[in-house]
Amino acid sequence: MRVTRNRFVRFSLASLVVLLVGCSTKDTFEQPVPVPEIDASVEFKRIWTMSVGKGHDDQFLHLAPLYAGDVIYAASADGLLVAVEPGNGKALWQRRSKDRIFAGFGGDGNQLYYITRDAELVALSRETSEELWRASLPTEGLAAPQSNGSLVVAQTTDGRVIGFDAANGERLWQYDGQVPVLSMRTAAAPLVGGDIVIASFANGRVIALTADAGQPVWQYEVGQPQGRTELERLVDIGGQPLVLESAIMVAGYQGKLALVDIRSGQEIWSRRASSFYSPSIGGGSIFLAAANGDIIAYRGSDRRELWVQDRLSWRQVTRPVASGDYVVTGDYEGYLHALSREDGALQGQLKFDSDGIRVPVQVIEDGNLLVYGNGGRMAVYSLKPKK
Repeated sequence: MRVTRNRFVRFSLASLVVLLVGCSTKDTFEQPVPVPEIDASVEFKRIWTMSVGKGHDDQFLHLAPLYAGDVIYAASADGLLVAVEPGNGKALWQRRSKDRIFAGFGGDGNQLYYITRDAELVALSRETSEELWRASLPTEGLAAPQSNGSLVVAQTTDGRVIGFDAANGERLWQYDGQVPVLSMRTAAAPLVGGDIVIASFANGRVIALTADAGQPVWQYEVGQPQGRTELERLVDIGGQPLVLESAIMVAGYQGKLALVDIRSGQEIWSRRASSFYSPSIGGGSIFLAAANGDIIAYRGSDRRELWVQDRLSWRQVTRPVASGDYVVTGDYEGYLHALSREDGALQGQLKFDSDGIRVPVQVIEDGNLLVYGNGGRMAVYSLKPKK
């Protein structure tokens, strides 16, 4: 592990090809480091595991499970939909849909939402999985639809943000955002509050819209396109902003990590960074997966760089999440890695899914870890000191 301070890394544009539309998750033009050999001091203890259809079915999708506190909802690209208990993985219901699924699940107190390959937004009952309505979209969406209970918002790959009535699927408004000629196949889900919707775009901007009419309120520039080629000008935002009370934290590729006032769009602070994913926080620190695969920790109070773990470089790591004394991430070969939250040292490792891991690990009840692999394996683990 290498510890550095006040560093901004310029990453090779060639590595972006892995994230462009139509490319395989295992294509890369930067040589990933080998799986690190470590002296493990912590182990992943499996609580339960199950198979969710064919998972992403060899497509570059981001079908993250929805953890709703008392239930986990998950979907596969080939149309298997399941609801399970977080504690034991017991199925509450299971349904085989005729749809090929591109994005989901999103949800609210009563309903679940997903987007099909045929560009349809579908609403289901959380309780029974019964289909309630479906509505057409102008083009495909890769981000999970989001809802506040009365409004459902879907964002399409061509930059359109569309609000629907959650009760019946009626289209209420549409905002047409600008997207560059070339962008990454990412999935930044919108944030939907009671009176404001926050959407992230491939042009490096975050825009706040009124929830009732989709009218712009403010915009913030996370990255500014620079250079002569379209590759050099990539500034995509690939992760849903993180809400922290009255502010959001957001990161972008070839841009910055920033904290922004949620009401006004005014920048509270920022520092240079380059990431495909949003940051996470834990124990007063901010954790970020840099675009080259380094995991970086910043002190939350002053954003001072605390440590950098570079033994996972170019392994296409997922967004790191903090759980207890550890930070956990997955990678393109399907390994889970547990890092020390204090100094970033690699302390645990598990081969989970040979098809890889693309969606971030989620922390659920009792600090356990919900993992969903590209091949459809879903499991819950706890982290325990190795005896």
